Amino acid sequence: MKPSAFAYRRPASLQEALSLLEQGDDVKIIAGGQSLVPAMNLRMATPGVLVDLAGIESLSALNVEDDGSLSAGAMVAHNRFLRDAQVGAGWPAIPLAVKHVAHEQVRNRGTIGGSLCHADPAAEWAAVCLLLDAEMKLAGRLGARVLPAGEFIKGVYETALEPGEVLCQVRFPAPLRGWRWGFHEIARRRGDFAMAGALAGLAIDDSGLISAARLVVFAAEDRARRLDAALVGVVGCKPDEIDPDLAGLAAAAEVDPRSDLHASAALRFHLVHSCVVRALVEAAGKPAGVRND
Repeated sequence: MKPSAFAYRRPASLQEALSLLEQGDDVKIIAGGQSLVPAMNLRMATPGVLVDLAGIESLSALNVEDDGSLSAGAMVAHNRFLRDAQVGAGWPAIPLAVKHVAHEQVRNRGTIGGSLCHADPAAEWAAVCLLLDAEMKLAGRLGARVLPAGEFIKGVYETALEPGEVLCQVRFPAPLRGWRWGFHEIARRRGDFAMAGALAGLAIDDSGLISAARLVVFAAEDRARRLDAALVGVVGCKPDEIDPDLAGLAAAAEVDPRSDLHASAALRFHLVHSCVVRALVEAAGKPAGVRND
């Protein structure tokens, strides 16, 4: 199938892109296009004008800043995070999850900004950003603003972007030392959208005890959600002493799973439990890429 007719614009600057967005309600941003183009081919989206951000050099930057944080332009492709040695060493939870994004060809073209703005509940990026306390920098004609990850995605395909705004950068805080990470998602086939997934993090102190824990569950509800309280029982334990099954039940009890064509709410309850258990087992037994020096 082919999309309906549209005009194509490729601005060279963010200000030019923002000006184009003011030209009408049928103007649509395209980043990697891995979600938008299929929707256009099915006539589920029929924009009159496409504004391609690929020509804006600043949006493709991936840098470790002077304060130790990681800044990623909205146009950074998924696979760049997997191939960047600094990302793997300082933020190992990112490649742990992002390698599960769709397939190799999609990861070559799809972008972090496109995924976050599409706001699919099954997308891995929203879960990663929640887990690592990322911040989103938004730009509009009236200036820029910054939102924490938990305030950016509002629901299924719904974000906090105002008309005329663009997500231009995602910032991850400096590496968390002494943390171990685990990830698990369940999909019908490798590369399909997850029916449920979990990301877990355990902070190990100098005495070998868990001093803090983080948990994000995604794909089960309308958006990813932090469920750190479900892991309160593991704090103060040694990693090999935790009860992942109990934590999985606590997390599943906190979710209000949705039903759709892929899975019923009842099935998702069990999938959440399984994903949390497996993510915790991995976090407890696999050291992170950054050591606690």
